Amino acid sequence: MQIHLNLLILKSSLLHRRVAHITLSVVAWVNLVLAQPVFANTLVIDQLQGVDDGLRAELKQSILAADSFEDRFDAEVWLIAMTHKLKRYVKDPKERLDILRKVHSEAKRARLEPELVLAVIQIESAFDAYAVSVVGAQGMMQVMPFWKKEIGRIDDNLINIDTNLRYGTTILRHYIDREKGNIANGLARYNGSYGSHKYSRKVMDAWFGRWR
Repeated sequence: MQIHLNLLILKSSLLHRRVAHITLSVVAWVNLVLAQPVFANTLVIDQLQGVDDGLRAELKQSILAADSFEDRFDAEVWLIAMTHKLKRYVKDPKERLDILRKVHSEAKRARLEPELVLAVIQIESAFDAYAVSVVGAQGMMQVMPFWKKEIGRIDDNLINIDTNLRYGTTILRHYIDREKGNIANGLARYNGSYGSHKYSRKVMDAWFGRWR
């Protein structure tokens, strides 16, 4: 009986030591991660996302060039997440990062969520900068050329991504404000389908289903 009791005590002691060892290992790992500089987490995130060396270099350049983020860590996390989602539409890593940086900048300027703008572009043109609709809408955000005449800038090139995003985000912001913040109605006005939410539902589905 005494021998059996001693064995139980020994097993219990070994179990507690093992648990303590595991706990200390976890704590040490967490402390190590937290002790690293924020920007140094790139390697960890790269491994999770499967980012290659070329993309890593482009990403770092984009982060340094991104002026619409609160800090570099925000830029890093957002760009990595979005470039993974955009890969379906844009194969070239450098082009993806360039698009994302510009979308983020113009969206923030217009007080729009960048993910909403990405959803609009997905539905409007599937990220084809050279897209032209049957009614003449141009570029990624499918901006109608008459807007150039309306503001006295008939020489503007709506195929140019910078120009297209500036027009598109400004127009979208205007319509959302006109609808007192109602995004669905603002999207319908942007698409020229006010009174129907068919287009709005497509954009909202893309917004919540892919980009958020």
